[in-house]
Amino acid sequence: MSEPTPPTIERGSVAVVTGASRGIGKAVAIALARAGADVVCTARSTAAAPSKLPGTIDDTVRDIEALGRAALAVPCDVSNDAEVEALAQATLDRFGRIDLLVNNAAVNTWAPFAEMPMKRWDLVLNVNLRGVVVCTKAFLPHMIERKAGRIVNVSSGAAVDLKISAELGIIAYSVSKIAVETLTEGLALELAPNGIAVNCLRIEMSVATEGARFLNPEVDYSDWETSEGAADALLWLATQSPGY
Repeated sequence: MSEPTPPTIERGSVAVVTGASRGIGKAVAIALARAGADVVCTARSTAAAPSKLPGTIDDTVRDIEALGRAALAVPCDVSNDAEVEALAQATLDRFGRIDLLVNNAAVNTWAPFAEMPMKRWDLVLNVNLRGVVVCTKAFLPHMIERKAGRIVNVSSGAAVDLKISAELGIIAYSVSKIAVETLTEGLALELAPNGIAVNCLRIEMSVATEGARFLNPEVDYSDWETSEGAADALLWLATQSPGY
């Protein structure tokens, strides 16, 4: 049996991937480039301002350029309106278009609800939910004007597995992800007449990202999903017909 043909994207298409410094976001950015897209990589971790976790958007850009595609690194906190507006402007200044927005950036915090400070609750909701809203609103005018575009939001099995969510102390994360799924469904209906497809990828398996390995080196990751596997699923979703 022959191998299936890898998904491809129209040459010259431009994708923006949030949270692209490591993990699923980085794998998605590279998969999109390999499929033919030019990619804008955004996150807070840069060569000039790295975090304690491995990976920066500058690293991701170098990997994409090695594949022969154009890439742009734009530092951005997705919950900050001004920084997201600057991201959108930088994308249009460099490439003149946006075809695909991947809202992947997310944070988590672990604590029983009764013990969680509101500052940590707000952080999770601001990045995971408000960030999706702010980024989508920043790029929508261009998509609506062109009557074309795709948006893929990344969710998690934690959105619906509330028993595990409560046991792990990640209720804020679960709330943010189920809200993203509801937002996705609403936007899909509202924006379909404008030729814009909005979908959500719920990743239900645990993924052995660089961050997970760095924070929990003692865990056996042999049966965990890889970031590349999650990226393949997102690439498939992003390359379906707009009516999907």
